[in-house]
Amino acid sequence: MRSIKKIHQAEWRPIGDLITYSPIPTASLQMIDPFIFLNHHGPQVYPENNNGLPFGPHPHRGMETVTFILDGDIAHKDSGGHKSVIESGGVQWMTAGSGLIHAEVSSEEFKKKGGDLEILQLWVNLPAKHKMETPKYIGLQKEDIPVAFSEDKKVSAQVVSGEFLGTKGAFETFTDINLSTLFFEANSNLELEIPVSQNIFFYVIKGTLEVNGSAITERHLVEFQNDYPKLQISAKEESILLFGFATPFEEPVVARGPFVMNSMQEIEEAYQDFQAGKMGRWTE
Repeated sequence: MRSIKKIHQAEWRPIGDLITYSPIPTASLQMIDPFIFLNHHGPQVYPENNNGLPFGPHPHRGMETVTFILDGDIAHKDSGGHKSVIESGGVQWMTAGSGLIHAEVSSEEFKKKGGDLEILQLWVNLPAKHKMETPKYIGLQKEDIPVAFSEDKKVSAQVVSGEFLGTKGAFETFTDINLSTLFFEANSNLELEIPVSQNIFFYVIKGTLEVNGSAITERHLVEFQNDYPKLQISAKEESILLFGFATPFEEPVVARGPFVMNSMQEIEEAYQDFQAGKMGRWTE
């Protein structure tokens, strides 16, 4: 079975009144190549007449954002002309590529009525050869994302990208980024084999899972060695896992603010291009 190198607790990083935990990057773990950043917002309940999510217009370049809406909604708008409201169970995949400006806020209805909110945003790196791709955005509602099941149907997987349990994911990717949200019923088990050449992303959103003999509680991320392929996962209670695996790029990573590139020179160019309007203009 694959060895566990370390179990990392997500750090408490509130953003205004938004509950936020982040397991990467932290002082103990910079990234799990090519997964470079995760924020876990909520769970929390917003009252009526709230201000919603605080993520107004900001730029990105050189990476992709994958946003999982477990509860609540997100109103997306970007300088490429894309607009959507994605609701509970939906996923957004934005390829920043050469650069664009986007905003992720709550819908007018959510701000008026309030309700449950829980959202995760994962940043996935782009390899050097794809960092300046044309920006792209796709938002899919829950019903548009394939679901796979374990043999006994006690584990379901919302297959976001790549392939999992024989089911192809909803989003196409430049590299072999496999991402799924796994839902475990109480007293369920799942056995997987992941090639040792690929890094595993394993973050427990809710509940407690046992993986290869170690108990992992919610808001903890597991860092694995790349020694053996087998994972044995079991749940005594209902649990949710953000699960990914991919071949590492093994390239230099320089991240500054919203930009993720391969050198400081490229970061400086990104800021210059943003200020020069080359990532688009924001219009209300």
